Amino acid sequence: MDQVELQILLDKLISTWENEVIEFKQAGDGFSTSDIGKYFSALSNEANLRGIDSAWLVFGIDNKSRSVVGTQYRPKPERLQGLKHQIAEGAEPSISFRNIYELDTDPDRDKGRVILFQIPPAPRGMPIAWHGHYYARAGESLTSLGLDKQDEIRQQTMATDWSAQIIPNATVNDLDSPAIQKAREAFTLKHANRISADEVAEWSDSTFLDRAKITQGGKITRTAVLLLGKAESAYLLSPHPAQMTWKLVGAEQAYEHFSPPFMLNVTSLYQRIRNIQLRLLPLNELLPYEVSKYDQKIVLEALHNCIAHQDYSRNGRLLVTEEIDKLILENEGGFFEGAPEDYILGEKTPRRYRNPFLVQAMAELNMIDTMGYGIHQMHSKQAERYLPMPDYDVSDAHAVRLTIHGSVVDPAYSQLLMREGGLPFEDVLALDRVQKNLEISDQAIKQLRRAKLIEGRKPNFHVSANVASVTASKADYMRTRSLDDQYYKKLITDYLLKFGTASRKDVDEFLLGKLSDVLDYGQKKAKVSNLLSNLRRAGVIHNSGSDKTSKWQLVE
Repeated sequence: MDQVELQILLDKLISTWENEVIEFKQAGDGFSTSDIGKYFSALSNEANLRGIDSAWLVFGIDNKSRSVVGTQYRPKPERLQGLKHQIAEGAEPSISFRNIYELDTDPDRDKGRVILFQIPPAPRGMPIAWHGHYYARAGESLTSLGLDKQDEIRQQTMATDWSAQIIPNATVNDLDSPAIQKAREAFTLKHANRISADEVAEWSDSTFLDRAKITQGGKITRTAVLLLGKAESAYLLSPHPAQMTWKLVGAEQAYEHFSPPFMLNVTSLYQRIRNIQLRLLPLNELLPYEVSKYDQKIVLEALHNCIAHQDYSRNGRLLVTEEIDKLILENEGGFFEGAPEDYILGEKTPRRYRNPFLVQAMAELNMIDTMGYGIHQMHSKQAERYLPMPDYDVSDAHAVRLTIHGSVVDPAYSQLLMREGGLPFEDVLALDRVQKNLEISDQAIKQLRRAKLIEGRKPNFHVSANVASVTASKADYMRTRSLDDQYYKKLITDYLLKFGTASRKDVDEFLLGKLSDVLDYGQKKAKVSNLLSNLRRAGVIHNSGSDKTSKWQLVE
């Protein structure tokens, strides 16, 4: 909103005055964050119960005169916006303000600043707690959220499981035969210890679909069409777009949409992803480890989770964006039960699901488990591959964004994992946060220091100089580490392969910025000369120009 729109909104809110979904405060700079969290919980729950799009907490208004008096609460923008993160940390489930607006009601006065906090309604079926306590409003007063109101919110999804709804007039003919066969195979594998393959093979399609909990009494559900439906049957789910989209961004751009049957097409989408081999060189060793850029199990686990937990009522598609060094998966709907970090250690089991019928069917087909182990397995698998951990972004209350890294973030981290194969999983998680410059707990700091795995002063930690002892005393290891000469030679030959020729000036402009910051400008120039000379002596390149005006080319 611009300033004019915000002024109109403020006037409207003041004319309505305080009620269950609007709260005004004068609020100075020291206003309690804990109190803000309580109002967030109360106003969010009340917005849900009243079916409205937003509740509002407004600072800078005098309650008695109902006029603008201004507020000095967090005058610096970065501190003000940082409140979003603080609220998300204390709220359960982890959601925060939709927007925080600043309105200057009178530029000529020092006391005309008003802050408008836009609060989203609690998600359907999920009352919002602040530090474990549920709050509500009784008129203008803050109070506890009674059990009756808690039950009213929680029961919102009991009879409205989107995935369980039966589609009128749909039949088994709307389902894809190869997908049904694949589902039979998966079901047989899942239940091999109690149901024989011969018995499953004898079932009719209708019997199998009921036994696999995909249909209800032979009637086709939305789950059945989503997982096993023909592509041309996707219209049966309209207006909800049953679609996954793969998008390639960067120097090359491409995209492709995938419709049902998702049982098969998750694999089709995975096959679009460019999955080269990475060569990771252990410290002081000549033979590299080779790992695939992306692990198939990790990607499919993430895709299956997106399908299972998508909020299909929001009419959005599942989006997979492939960047040069990572995959980003996005699905509609906030994180439904707890927060992603609750599941990393594999100790939390979810009690509720957004799409319980769909989740049950996918579990029967061996696509997911229902114990909450998926996130733990993705993290532990990345650690086994010496690559960064997946990152979850749940800052948007209506979407979940997962990043799967396909490259090294900090070489020191990867080399440490290669060298110290038996590190406790908790230490690996903390080291991953260190390499990404994220905050870690005081307890984790003590543990990593005791094990001599990190160095530096809080908050500027980095992976221990045991890995980077030559350069750590001069600058940050990431910035100063000198990569293997073969890497730089490959950059030169790749450049010549693409552009045909290069002058010395071209090579300098291309390569100098990539060399270690430990070297000064003269040392970098000398290193480039040595690299060119080594390639020339090896018969890889030659200079078809002169010494003064070089023209480097690949040898035919």
